[in-house]
Amino acid sequence: MSTIKVVDYDPAWPGLFERDKSRILTLIGDMVNDIHHIGSTSVVGLPAKPKIDIDAVLLSETLVPAAVERVKSLAEFTFHGDPYGDGMWTFTSGHRSYGTRLYLCGPGNVTHDNRVLFRDWLRTHPDAAAAYAALKGKLAAEADGDWKFYTGGKSDFVARTVRQASTERVRRIALRMERAGHAAPC
Repeated sequence: MSTIKVVDYDPAWPGLFERDKSRILTLIGDMVNDIHHIGSTSVVGLPAKPKIDIDAVLLSETLVPAAVERVKSLAEFTFHGDPYGDGMWTFTSGHRSYGTRLYLCGPGNVTHDNRVLFRDWLRTHPDAAAAYAALKGKLAAEADGDWKFYTGGKSDFVARTVRQASTERVRRIALRMERAGHAAPC
């Protein structure tokens, strides 16, 4: 098994995301609603595997098959299907010292929404980002190349953080509605 490599934050990662985003927009821009830099490389200061994770949210679920075919036409991308059955159509490519993981999904995809919640929470809560960094470093050292062990070891932290971020989002929405004179959601 290959070693799981978690490296210090690289300030080049946002630029690599922008470059990949431009390439994706050139290829499927007419189908895309929004493109998000997600994953650890999207959080300034957070150590990460040197992979740029990108969620491309399409305008409609019906566009997924055509978008998948366009991306598959590029030799540089390897298609992995929808490995978790969550509507996240996955591609990978390698670029020297880093790689790209591109996910295509329809609007309102729960996995995508949770990724954005998690990313935004880490961006605004340095203590959570530090705890996540420590966990990732520990798991990478203990995993001995076992990706299931590494990924599985992060799942409770991620789920707990997403729940916390979701609760906070609902609280903020209720507060805004209350201030605007509307009834708060149940």
